[in-house]
Formats: sequence, C-alpha cells, structure tokens
Amino acid sequence: MRWQGRRQSKNVEDRRSLGRDVAVGGGLLTLLIMGAALFFPDLVPVLKLFEAPPGARQAGPAKPINDEMGAFLRTVVADNEDTWAKLFPQAFNKRFAPAKLVMFTGRVQSGCGIADAGAGPFYCPLDKTVYIDPTFYEELKRRFGAPGDFAQAYVIAHEFGHHIQNQLGISQQVQSLQGRVPQVEYNKQSVRLELQADFLAGVWAHHMAKYEGILDEDDIREAVNAAAAIGDDRIQKQTQGYVQPEKFTHGDSEQRVRWFMYGLKTGDPTLLQRAFEVDDP
Repeated sequence: MRWQGRRQSKNVEDRRSLGRDVAVGGGLLTLLIMGAALFFPDLVPVLKLFEAPPGARQAGPAKPINDEMGAFLRTVVADNEDTWAKLFPQAFNKRFAPAKLVMFTGRVQSGCGIADAGAGPFYCPLDKTVYIDPTFYEELKRRFGAPGDFAQAYVIAHEFGHHIQNQLGISQQVQSLQGRVPQVEYNKQSVRLELQADFLAGVWAHHMAKYEGILDEDDIREAVNAAAAIGDDRIQKQTQGYVQPEKFTHGDSEQRVRWFMYGLKTGDPTLLQRAFEVDDP
C-alpha cells in the first residue's frame, strides 16, 4: 500500500506516551477476549464494568509520538474520511460525521469505559471513536499470520464500518435485541453486524483501488488473509482446540473473506443490508 506523502487526518489522538497510566481505581482485570472477539460486538456493556470511579487519578496530557506507525494510521483514517464523506451522502442521503481514532498503549479510558489492549481494536459508539493499541499489529502478524500494511488498514476500515452502522442506527437495532432473544439468535445477529463491517471495509478498498498506484494485488491478498485469520472458526481452533459454530459472533473465515470481497467487487454501500437479509451470511 502506497501511503507515504498523502493527506493525514487531524482526527487522530496519540495517547501512547501515557503508557498504562490512565484512570485507575484498583486492579483492572485484563479483558481476555482476544480469542473470542478481536472486534468485540458487545464492547459497550463490558467496558462499562471497568469505568473509573469518581475521583480516580487521571494521567496528564499525552505527548504525540512522531513515528511511522502514527503517520500510517493518520493516513488510513484520512483515506476513510475522504471515501465515506463522498459515498455516505450519495448512498444514504445523510451527512457523514467523521469518526475519531485514538492510539494508546496498554489500556485506555474510552467513552464506553476502560479497555485493555487485550480487547483488540474496537469502536465505541458513545464517543464515535476507534481505539487501537498499535502493538496489536504485531499480534496480528505473529500469532495470526497476517502481516502487511494493508492488512493493518483493513482493521481500521472494519472499525470505520462500525461507525457507518452507528450513524445508520443498525448497531443500536442489534444491541437492543440482547436479552430479548435467545443467545444463539443474538449471536447470529452479531455475526451479521460484523460481516456488514467487513463488507463496508471491502467497499472502502474498492474505492481506494481506483487511485492508481495506491493498491496492488498483494495488498488485496493481505486484507483477505487478515479477514480469514480472524474468523471465529480459526480463533476457536487456536484457542480451545475445537470449533463451536453456535458461539460464533463474528463469522467464520470463509464468511469474512466472502463479504469483504463482495464489498471490494461492488463498491456499493447500499448493498450492506444484504448481510441481514440472507438466512446464512
């Protein structure tokens, strides 16, 4: 992916210099959900359990770290902003409100509560912000065998997909089902929500591919490899040694690749509802 020398977003906050010194009020349990939910669909109620109590100590202002990773993430965010600022009004007849991205190290105070890096990248709908500890990319490369800068860009585009869903009210519709339908049925809706985000990441990639010299076939392979590597079936197999389809919350490898490729092929965000209309996404 040729990302150097292009526009960088100003909607990025770098808190990495704060390390783990964020608001804390006693011991914080590490969120052991890497295996089950790298892009956790129900993160809001979970993180609310870890909110800092009133009067908890707050870290001072962060000093941005001027490194290649920061420049890369600012460029990818700018690419998502530019793409969706054009596509969103055309597709949905609504104004697009950009999301913010926060880089952190270890743990972070989000609008949804305190999150540990073990949760992986996530989108908080309450403050419309994507949070990522960039060391996750080493985990993606080493543990899941998905290296490459466009694999990293796919992760951000997936989270921006959740931002699109939030603006359209889709996330809220699914979240409202929790506790009202059997868990197996709710998991199916969570899978469809995640596959929509993969589809929207593919739509973004489609439009990025239109710019000559930015993407090549190797970049697409990197994104497809990342989508496959974080399928529920592969993660369950790796973490527990067997697969439980009834507990899928994000979709298996084949589904994630298929919906990313569908977005990449069509480039049409208005087709995202198909992920909810098919019986078996």
